[in-house]
Amino acid sequence: MLTQGTKAPDFTLSDKDGNMVSLSSFLGKKIVLYFYPKDNTPGCTKQACAFAAAYEGFKDKDIIVIGISRDSVSSHAKFAEKYSLPFILISDPGLVAIKAYDVWQEKKMCGKVSMGVVRTTYIIDEDGIIEKVMEKVKPDTNAAEILEYLA
Repeated sequence: MLTQGTKAPDFTLSDKDGNMVSLSSFLGKKIVLYFYPKDNTPGCTKQACAFAAAYEGFKDKDIIVIGISRDSVSSHAKFAEKYSLPFILISDPGLVAIKAYDVWQEKKMCGKVSMGVVRTTYIIDEDGIIEKVMEKVKPDTNAAEILEYLA
């Protein structure tokens, strides 16, 4: 896991519309960068919908919200349309940002060990420095906790 006070690794990847998005293009703005395992799964859907419900609060504070998973551009487009997600979704099938942010880790489920994305949120300040790391976040309360922290 990356730590508070370190420079946020830059990346350039495709969003849900196929546009290339670079983290560095948001310098000067605060960013909520959240990593999640998979589109359309119960926990990830809860988390995305919670961010969508809280989105006006982020927008009012001029905060950029970016969700990243390994899912394809088309999967993200369908996911965003199905749940009216107003924020940026980034496709990272090559694990570029996922590995740079150290969220590709060993996971245990039902006694089986596999590699996967560990649900993690980074708050990045206007200078591109990691301000806060939130590990093992709860999908339904993550967005509200961030807004409370940033209040």
